Amino acid sequence: MSLNTATPVLILGGKENALSVTRSLGRKGIAVRVSGPANCWALHSRYCVEAFRIPVEENSRDFWKRLLLGNKRELDGHIVLAMSDEALLFVNEHRADLSSRFILDDADPQLQRDFLDKKRTLEIAEAASVGAPRHWDVAEDTDLEALARSVSFPVAVKPIESHSFAKIFGTKLFIVKESPEILVQKLMLARAHGVPVFVVEMIPGPDSLLSSYYTYRLPNGQRLFDFTKCIIRRWPVNRGNACYHATAILPETAEAGRKFFDAAGLLGLGNIEFKRDTRDGKLKVIEVNARFTAAQELVRRAGVPIDLIVYSRLTGQTPPPAKQGKRRLYFWYPIRDLLAFREMRKAGQLSLLGWLKSIATASHVFPLLSLRDPVPMAGAAYAILQHLSV
Repeated sequence: MSLNTATPVLILGGKENALSVTRSLGRKGIAVRVSGPANCWALHSRYCVEAFRIPVEENSRDFWKRLLLGNKRELDGHIVLAMSDEALLFVNEHRADLSSRFILDDADPQLQRDFLDKKRTLEIAEAASVGAPRHWDVAEDTDLEALARSVSFPVAVKPIESHSFAKIFGTKLFIVKESPEILVQKLMLARAHGVPVFVVEMIPGPDSLLSSYYTYRLPNGQRLFDFTKCIIRRWPVNRGNACYHATAILPETAEAGRKFFDAAGLLGLGNIEFKRDTRDGKLKVIEVNARFTAAQELVRRAGVPIDLIVYSRLTGQTPPPAKQGKRRLYFWYPIRDLLAFREMRKAGQLSLLGWLKSIATASHVFPLLSLRDPVPMAGAAYAILQHLSV
């Protein structure tokens, strides 16, 4: 079936996900424009027909407000795809004004905000009778010393909204293994910066117990696809981003994901991550996203072209077929995975032979590498080398 590619796309923020979508839609002949900070790799893609880079000194949401809602009308009529939490917040904040000039996703704005709130996400899981880790509220008047004495270690001090926390502290969360005193210190640090947080128990076990479910759910409850994958390693270990994923048919993960999204009333794209708790064998919710994720290229290569499904839906066309293939594919960040291996070897968790065996496959999918579009890879490599030299 032929695709009408006349409607252009404007991507806001993101990294690997934005690059994957830009390349995929660009190869189909769709005009893709991108706006984001310097580390938005899609800005440098040959498939980006116009780039709107956010100056270092300017807040991204302020920049996007000027770009999309100012007097210039050149971008009117674009499909706007939010690729980061901050972009989702921007679209939600100005949804009424944006919808009069642009084509927006068909998601439930309130539910998108709920998923950005990590504590609210766990409350939705509990209401749906889906496994969730224990967690403790931290309000302004909370007695932090009393709270620290009541929790079961290890725990994480987790932000309500991850992007604001990461901007200030340079990490996704604070892990406290066993010290009430350190927990109080971390809570006071977050309080001093005005960042809302809560305390959540750490699910024991290695990162390989993590799995994810993706779907696109219509208003009548019909799903356009089901997709599952697992994590092999993260870096930093047990707290960072995944550096080695693998596709896998995981019926239990899919069932838990469907149960959560049906109860929540998901509209559009949804992704949920679980970790199996070794204490009771149950899957526990870690986080939920109502947007494209970093593993978009892996999902696409595995037979589920989410970008084309969304584009077709928003332009009134029949979405392409989507079915996860049986072939196992691996999504690999070589440098990050090497750092994960070094950390795990030091802890006695992984040998050199074990690591080499795990990567000995020809079925790798890389987040940035493309011989036809090499500039984003070069820019990312330069940024990594800068980081390692600090």
